[in-house]
Amino acid sequence: MSSRVAPALLVAALLAATSAAFVVTEKLKLTRSPIIGPTVAKVFSPTCDCGTASADIRFRLRTPDRVSVEIIDSGGDVVRELARDRPQSRRFVTYVWDGRDDAGRVVDEGTYRPRIHLDRQRRTIVMPNRIRVDTTAPRVVSFTARPLVISPDGDGRSDRAKIRYRVDERAVVELYVDGVRALRRLGTRTAGSMDWFGTAGSEPLPQGPHTLRLVARDLAGNLGPRSGSRTVRIRFLALGRDRVVTTPGEHFAILALSQARTLRWELSGRSGAARPGTLRLKAPDAPGRYVLRVSANGHVQRATVVVRAAQP
Repeated sequence: MSSRVAPALLVAALLAATSAAFVVTEKLKLTRSPIIGPTVAKVFSPTCDCGTASADIRFRLRTPDRVSVEIIDSGGDVVRELARDRPQSRRFVTYVWDGRDDAGRVVDEGTYRPRIHLDRQRRTIVMPNRIRVDTTAPRVVSFTARPLVISPDGDGRSDRAKIRYRVDERAVVELYVDGVRALRRLGTRTAGSMDWFGTAGSEPLPQGPHTLRLVARDLAGNLGPRSGSRTVRIRFLALGRDRVVTTPGEHFAILALSQARTLRWELSGRSGAARPGTLRLKAPDAPGRYVLRVSANGHVQRATVVVRAAQP
């Protein structure tokens, strides 16, 4: 009889233990968490010297308690103790982690989580919220600007340069022109574009070549190095020379470069319209010094026309 009773008792004990474990598990599921509204910084860089150089861990308690807060790594090991047996009421409290361990060293890149111990309730809770430490700066992989000559005068013809780029991680990208920030691209995609209309620091830039560079800042706040440069020239109107020497009544040529559809010119009381390119004009009939005025969409360039008497 004893050989038959022993297995039966064992089965009964296992069933009882399973039932008890099930009851405990279901009770835990129904028990409200003692921590309310936990929020943490998702990613930060302790070396960025920026607004995201630390991680905030914020929560409140259902009932007052004495709280210990630790940061653990992916293996469950404690890297930093933020608080020990600190009295905490039911109001929201924020604990700040600067990304360093208890020895003051910056921790390795990776994922970490806060662990909270409630002394009176004798409970330890690992928050599901993960914190990622990222100390690697982003890098601009490619960068182009087209066209290389623009005329931002509002006529819809070559008013802007299209900037296209690619970075090696998600980041906010900024355009600097001649060392001054000109644009900031919203969003953090690894590839994107922006339109530059010839301004920097909200001010229109003058004619001439301008140096463009990109800078990327990632989600953690790391600021990458400035990219290689691209040169884009602003040109509203340019004359091929600023002085013409000719003789009375002679025809002369002068180059007028512009993205405008039509140019206007004035010389010694005469005027006319022409397309950009080589202007072929007739010199005044009398010797003297004259001013050739050429305009395009409100931008004006001048050249001196010297008419010398014909040699006998």
